[in-house]
Amino acid sequence: MTEHYQHRARKRFGQNFLHDAGVIHRILRAIHAKPGERLLEIGPGQGALTEGLLSSGGMLDVVELDLDLIPILKGKFDSNPNFTLHQGDALKFDFTSLNPAPNSLRVVGNLPYNISTPLIFHLLENASLIRDMHFMLQKEVVERLAATPGGGDWGRLSIMVQYHCAVEHLFNVGSGAFNPAPKVDSAIVRLVPHATLPHPAKDQRLLERVVREAFNQRRKTLRNTLKALLSGEAIEAAGVDGSLRPEQLDLAAFVRLADKLHEQTTVAPAH
Repeated sequence: MTEHYQHRARKRFGQNFLHDAGVIHRILRAIHAKPGERLLEIGPGQGALTEGLLSSGGMLDVVELDLDLIPILKGKFDSNPNFTLHQGDALKFDFTSLNPAPNSLRVVGNLPYNISTPLIFHLLENASLIRDMHFMLQKEVVERLAATPGGGDWGRLSIMVQYHCAVEHLFNVGSGAFNPAPKVDSAIVRLVPHATLPHPAKDQRLLERVVREAFNQRRKTLRNTLKALLSGEAIEAAGVDGSLRPEQLDLAAFVRLADKLHEQTTVAPAH
């Protein structure tokens, strides 16, 4: 019996390897990759999804940080001409270096909890290159991504991701599907960048700022949390009730507030 080199999951990379064949099949079915498509897998681990993605006939780039996994991945997949491995940190990876056509890149990943939010924001900076994203994330993160206004899950992450993407919470995955089993349940989410933004802001950075300020003290009213940026009158002028709490506002209302701030900060040119 040949001895297989066993890689132990590393805590510092937040690694939990997917091993449940039923779950793997279900994820691959949801992605439904086709021949010739440009696929990007972030954190392939030991290649549980990689194999199925390659068998679709797509062109697959993978980004893996853990040096110990590189020989395992190369050993399994290097002979496939459609497989390209990049050793490095996905948070610093330049997605434009893959030279994808606009709206062509299909991104897949079982993302460690500690990098999931910054990585999603890093990808959204390149939203024009991306056709869709399928991620395995901690279930509570998926609930926040897919949240609607009015509940405790609705916040900065929901608003800024939904500004760019349609979000679909596909299905949940129990901790038993992983080795080692994490202490939390996971879920699969599909993010599809909007072809046309439903509520485009005049300045996206101002939208981020308004949302961040508003949710810094989510129990307080907007009049209180936004007072450094907008007066009560300016909030009302944007068609927003200043006595509401931030979680009661939808994306469109936040965009109106950001545009009001933009109006204030854009001084009319002197004649």
